[in-house]
Amino acid sequence: MVDQELQREQQYVANLYARLDALQQEAEQQLVAVRRIDVGGNHQSRSERDTFARLYEDRIVQLREVDDRLAFGRLEVAADPADSASSDSDSASDPASVYRYIGRLGLRDEDLQPLLLDWRVPQASAFYQATAATPLGARARRHLLSKGRDIVRIEDEILDAALLEGDSATVHQGEGALLAALTAQRTGHMSDIVSTIQAEQDRIIRSDLKGVLVVQGGPGTGKTAVALHRAAYLLYTHRDRLKNSGVLIVGPSESFLNYIEAVLPSLGETGVVLASVGQLYPGIEATREDAPAVAAIKGQTSMARLISRAVRSRQRVPSSVQVLVVNGDRITLKPQLIETAIHRARASGKPHNEARVTFVKNALAALSREWLAQLKAQGRSMDETDLPMLREDLRLADDVRVALNTAWLPLTPEKLVQDLYARPQWLAQLTPTWTPAQRALLHRARGAEFTISDVPLLDEAAEHLGEYNVVDAAQKREQKEQRKRDVENAELAISNMEVKGLVNAKALADNFAELGDRATTAERAALDRTWTYGHVVVDEAQELSPMQWRLVLRRGPLRSFTIVGDIAQAASAAAASNWRDALEPLLSGSQEADRWRLEELTVNYRTPSQIASAAESMALAHDLPITPARSVRASEWPISTLPDVVSAVRRERALGLGGTVAVIVLEPALDEVVASLSAAFGSSIVGVGAAGLLAEVAVLTPHDAKGLEFDAAIVVDPAGIVAASSRGAGALYVAMTRPTQRLYLVATGPLPAGLAG
Repeated sequence: MVDQELQREQQYVANLYARLDALQQEAEQQLVAVRRIDVGGNHQSRSERDTFARLYEDRIVQLREVDDRLAFGRLEVAADPADSASSDSDSASDPASVYRYIGRLGLRDEDLQPLLLDWRVPQASAFYQATAATPLGARARRHLLSKGRDIVRIEDEILDAALLEGDSATVHQGEGALLAALTAQRTGHMSDIVSTIQAEQDRIIRSDLKGVLVVQGGPGTGKTAVALHRAAYLLYTHRDRLKNSGVLIVGPSESFLNYIEAVLPSLGETGVVLASVGQLYPGIEATREDAPAVAAIKGQTSMARLISRAVRSRQRVPSSVQVLVVNGDRITLKPQLIETAIHRARASGKPHNEARVTFVKNALAALSREWLAQLKAQGRSMDETDLPMLREDLRLADDVRVALNTAWLPLTPEKLVQDLYARPQWLAQLTPTWTPAQRALLHRARGAEFTISDVPLLDEAAEHLGEYNVVDAAQKREQKEQRKRDVENAELAISNMEVKGLVNAKALADNFAELGDRATTAERAALDRTWTYGHVVVDEAQELSPMQWRLVLRRGPLRSFTIVGDIAQAASAAAASNWRDALEPLLSGSQEADRWRLEELTVNYRTPSQIASAAESMALAHDLPITPARSVRASEWPISTLPDVVSAVRRERALGLGGTVAVIVLEPALDEVVASLSAAFGSSIVGVGAAGLLAEVAVLTPHDAKGLEFDAAIVVDPAGIVAASSRGAGALYVAMTRPTQRLYLVATGPLPAGLAG
């Protein structure tokens, strides 16, 4: 009976793949046909052709990405003759039941009858949420475990006791699908959990788009998986709202982004921007961390006020009268003239660089009138009609340029921040209440590499400065007006071509630019500092400083956020100790400041119980505010303590189990550990940082290991990790909870409190 059921499911899934292949072939043929269209020199027709080509290209990519484990579940529900969402009801073994197959995307046959339900549609929610006590109309849930396109095992969970009678109860029951996923070897990349989402996770994934949702959970509770699947769910459910604004996912590090990058494409979604905090300022790829004390001071909101003062201080009234030589004439430039021009420019409310145009215009107008008066006093025959000529002469004169630039110089954010660090006297003028020790923390040479903590300061400076090139700013305004006209033209084109529903006007308008901008929404958003996203997901959010939250808020001013993290895992010196304090910069000034909602994940799916227990014991001994979680399993390996990292790696490799291994070590000792491992085992098996995740042994800092999981983790010098900073216990808590199977502690002295014995 089990073999018959397996064959039956294999045949059904084979039909699904046949339909998938047919749709892909159809899209490929449509793409070829569209590319062959001869539109001549008509620019708009060419843009329309390219847009529909993009539509078919995106469809082909989507169909290819979901090929693996296309269908992963079957929901058996009570038969209803009016139920149009059922599948394969004629061949159901029980005539009182109909089947709904659940998969990565929705498929219909040529008559538009449903063959496969997208996991995100409401009809599929019972697959994740139904229980025997609350069946939600479901009688049974079947997991389809596959390898490639073949079904290798099926597993039923019976929700209706009537199905246990007679020959119906023939398939193994239990949680094997979940446990198989949890105990499978890791690959260096995160896998989706779409087939094994649990009820508490599903409720969070499907919660409302509006407002700020905080998902708190201890290590291994699936926070990151929930966040990514929620992004996919929101993109599907709110397609019209999010397609053109996009979704931003902010992660803690480059290694984390490399780890999760395949999840959303596997769920059929590619229009998402993945970025670390160090990548949120276009043109900067910051990967280096500041020392804890430096990061702490840069992370304070007082830095926003410092940046504001720094910009304003570059609008300076001269202390004395200046004499300018223009065309042989000596012209007196009084401080009052500059002061008045500065006042009028500030009154415009524009950013520094854009307001400078107003300043220069007013200064030249006033100076040309004074020059005219001086010339007339000298007996020259001149009047008001000569003012334009005089203004032009002033504009081109070197002395005038120097004087006006000295009073109000255009600036880039990079130069402002570099000057702030490299000019101690200027910093002292701007920070009269700071101590010399505080100022010394910011001092560094001009041209030094920007750090992760600098990125929010650069973005803050950009807000105050505006566009460096005013011509570019004017062009951007014109481009926005042109886009409005393009959208109107696109609506007409869609109506004329009778393709409503296949593409929207905004997507079509994206290709109406003269040069045919073919960038995706995600690509355009990543390059535009002023882009605002429809939804923002922040992972490992407990690490963000107040300044980083200000940066993130500018990317999502609608305050539609999914924030996931664990306060107990906070290791950053600038991190808050509770969610209310952490979110204060995000919610400050909002009418919904007290309306953020908290969800907690309470089941640890990743970490074996003996490892979770040890990590929690250490955390409690250091007063970390952990969220207790119940581990669903134990592993057969006890925690091992060894005197050196080579011995630990040798013991792990001797097991012959394969899988992924992480060596987690503080950054100062990283090079030494890499050298030791390379000498013992060969450099080919050792990888470092984000680029080394696929190596047999990946060497990472506690920061780089955040959010990642491995079959085995080797934590070097636990006591040193705790002592390295005020948040060291949090860093060790992170490091200890990375493995899914085995944990090794490398120590030559006493272990930290809570780990003794």
